[in-house]
Amino acid sequence: MDTTTDILSPKQTRLALLRRALGQGALRSAQRMVTAMHPAEVAQLLESLPPAQRDVVWEFVEPEAEGEVLVELSDPVRNDLISEMEPDELVAATEGMQVDDLADLVAELPETVTQQLLKSMDHADRERLNRVLAWPEDSAGGLMNTDTISLRADVSVEVVLRYLRMRGELPKRTDSLFIVDSRNRYLGAVPLTHLLTADPESDVGAAMDAEAPRIAPAIPASEVTQLFRDRDLVSAAVVDDEGQLLGRITVDDVVDVISEEAAHSVLSMAGLHDEEDIFAGVAASTQRRLVWLGINLLTAFLASSVVRPFEGTIQRVTALATLMPIVASMGGIAGTQTVTLIVRGLALGQVQWANARWLLFKEIAVGATNGLIWALVVGAATVSWFGTWKIAVIIAAAMMVNLLAAAIVGVTVPLTLRRLRIDPALAAGVILTTFTDCIGFATLLGLGTLFLL
Repeated sequence: MDTTTDILSPKQTRLALLRRALGQGALRSAQRMVTAMHPAEVAQLLESLPPAQRDVVWEFVEPEAEGEVLVELSDPVRNDLISEMEPDELVAATEGMQVDDLADLVAELPETVTQQLLKSMDHADRERLNRVLAWPEDSAGGLMNTDTISLRADVSVEVVLRYLRMRGELPKRTDSLFIVDSRNRYLGAVPLTHLLTADPESDVGAAMDAEAPRIAPAIPASEVTQLFRDRDLVSAAVVDDEGQLLGRITVDDVVDVISEEAAHSVLSMAGLHDEEDIFAGVAASTQRRLVWLGINLLTAFLASSVVRPFEGTIQRVTALATLMPIVASMGGIAGTQTVTLIVRGLALGQVQWANARWLLFKEIAVGATNGLIWALVVGAATVSWFGTWKIAVIIAAAMMVNLLAAAIVGVTVPLTLRRLRIDPALAAGVILTTFTDCIGFATLLGLGTLFLL
């Protein structure tokens, strides 16, 4: 007898062992495992536990690691934990955190705690934090870290290497040092690998890459991720309109943005919040989904209103009632395929109004081809089912029309929503379903009324 065993990664194994220890009440063993875990793993564990066990595990987290764990958590889980922490505990948890991570956390802290935190920081750190907080969270400025190393172009490589050795350590994920002039205006970057292999007597300016990417602080985070993907970057300088070096963005922050965008696209299709807590209470979860279900109910009534004028046709030709779900379902699936591709293309910057016409004609051609193929299949099945070619021709024609409509709606609706500054991932699905249901029902029942009565 064949058996299949799931292959777990070391991380999955640790999480599974910890859940088992909690289930068995082995709290000391669980505490040792939590202490040995990375903050991101602890955050993942907390998000995968019901509230009662979540509170137990949070007590196991070392105070000096609490800030790093909080940064990794989704907003709902983080807010729940913060609401139960004392102000002094929150201030202590933020000590030693990187400025970009601290900026993400400060936005969720109570005002009194934020003020206490700012007072506990020295002037330089407070200025760096305020510089990041001045920009929207979903912009390059909101992502940047002000912990950078900048050099003058006329300094020798030997002096730079001596300086780095005196520092003892570099900011995390440092792959390049930035070159600035006497007014802190950004000139370029020098990769660390070049410094290690360059002539010690040469100036660092000789190894400078003047074409190294520079990112404006106001551009959206989605454009930052696109740049990092296209250029395979580990870090990049953030430079304002006057050429001043403000900070840098590192790949770990970009990975977080990509992950959030992926989660947003998936959850928005179902009308859910980006970071909804899967273990949230019944009341909170019901409230979050109530509006979305109400919107879908309204669209269902709209589809029903299309069907109502044809009640007489349905009563006299009951076969049409049997075939209605087929037409609506095929249109909905075909449209969803198109919408998914267009929304993905919009997210990656591949789809714009400039190339929308080509995409529209292409999707119409695909819809027509698929419509013809499946119209013939469904028509043949209808003839064998009901024994009449008239109904077969009607459903075949209705399916062709609906798949063509689905292709048109699938391309135009996401683009229109983007122009109206409405999230296409959130709204396109509802609009698409409404259109395909209404068009499918109206076509099938309208043709039935004309040719069968």
